[in-house]
Amino acid sequence: MDLAHLWFWIIGALFIGYFVLDGFDFGVGMSLPFLGRDDVGRRQIINTIGPVWDLNETWVIVAGACLFAAFPEWYATLFSGFYLALLLILLALILRGVSFEYRHQRDGLRWKRGFDTMIVVGSAVPAFLWGVAFANIVQGVPLDAGHHFTGTLLTLLNPYGLLGGLTTLLLFFTHGVLFVALRTDGVVHAAARRLGLRAGVITLVVAAAFLLWTVVAHFSWPVLILALAAAVALAGSLVAAVARRDGWAFSLGAVTVAASVLMLWFALYPYVMPSSTDPAHSLTIENASSTNYTLTIMSWAALVFLPLVLLYQGWTYWIFRKRVSRARIERAAAH
Repeated sequence: MDLAHLWFWIIGALFIGYFVLDGFDFGVGMSLPFLGRDDVGRRQIINTIGPVWDLNETWVIVAGACLFAAFPEWYATLFSGFYLALLLILLALILRGVSFEYRHQRDGLRWKRGFDTMIVVGSAVPAFLWGVAFANIVQGVPLDAGHHFTGTLLTLLNPYGLLGGLTTLLLFFTHGVLFVALRTDGVVHAAARRLGLRAGVITLVVAAAFLLWTVVAHFSWPVLILALAAAVALAGSLVAAVARRDGWAFSLGAVTVAASVLMLWFALYPYVMPSSTDPAHSLTIENASSTNYTLTIMSWAALVFLPLVLLYQGWTYWIFRKRVSRARIERAAAH
């Protein structure tokens, strides 16, 4: 395997990490109106991701930087053609980050409710638009001979793209609710278990439709196997939730997200940006990659720094592994 192909799979792995980790972040944010019955409950929910949400978002920054360096043609076509969608994602992430930081600066109910609403919106918009974007990348978009996107934002809102967005929205929501169940106690914990089951059933139906469509449109044995793995993992996650095995339920949800993204990567290979107008206009791994010298430097850098990043993130999750207790928040508020 040459370096261009290796970096195609490395970037895929970075996006898997991003969607698994920031995916449950988005789900936690979207769960606020359903699980946060009072301010203490909402604080309990937000505190489950308080120490890690910004660390999770660094995965997409690293993925974007690697995409720019390893596949500049892919980066240019993607970020110019999907400009409005990616801008909406960026604005939503900024809105969400600001809300996490400013929510606790004042005690007023309207102040907190306003930022809670921004957290929900800032979580739901990226969860939906990332699915729309990646579904369209796999399906193919109109490109001219110079690899320029010739469509509009409405071009991306096609049936397959919308189904992809709905799938990621529901999948991240369920993933996040199961994380809340894993990391909380009391009323929020019980409510998260119930909501996770209800949302999981709907997610299973929608995700099955998207997986089936992808397998039919882009059939290969890896695509089929990974689609089945994602479906089985999601069903297993619901079974674990019924059995009150919160750790297993969340872990199998993570497997579902990882298998789904990897399935899309296999469906895309060996293209990076297929053209729906003329296959000759498509971007492939070969015609979109940087020079071998650039990829060699990137490979050595990744070999040194990626293990350090993984160790640091693993250490962070280990330090903040305990459940967020409602009683502890109430004691802190009393003082």
